[in-house]
Amino acid sequence: MSRRRSRRLMNQINVVPYIDVTLVLLVIFMITAPMTNPGVVELPKVGQALKQAAALVVVTVKADKSLEVDGRRMQRDEALYAIRQKITKDAQQAVVIAADKSVRYEDLIGVMDMLKQGRVEKVGLLLQPLK
Repeated sequence: MSRRRSRRLMNQINVVPYIDVTLVLLVIFMITAPMTNPGVVELPKVGQALKQAAALVVVTVKADKSLEVDGRRMQRDEALYAIRQKITKDAQQAVVIAADKSVRYEDLIGVMDMLKQGRVEKVGLLLQPLK
């Protein structure tokens, strides 16, 4: 007489194999992670002086929206002409904009836009470092 055993349906999930696979993957990642070579990025340090190859042309925007190029007060078109003359002598020369605290951001961007439209490529902002 053969006795037939009836199978019961299981209504639970056996999670032990999933835990085993997860632990194996964790060990693999823990071993291989130190072997990867992350990209090295050299970020500037705070307070580090920037090294310039050539002297800077300083454009100062005063509180009354007037412009000075290297200490000489000029109109916008005169200032752009003077800057272009200085840059044609030395192609590596950069132009920095120094502005009074009370100058609106819109006016500062207007000066930057004027320089970019005048084909001045190296334009930056001059900041006073914290002491």
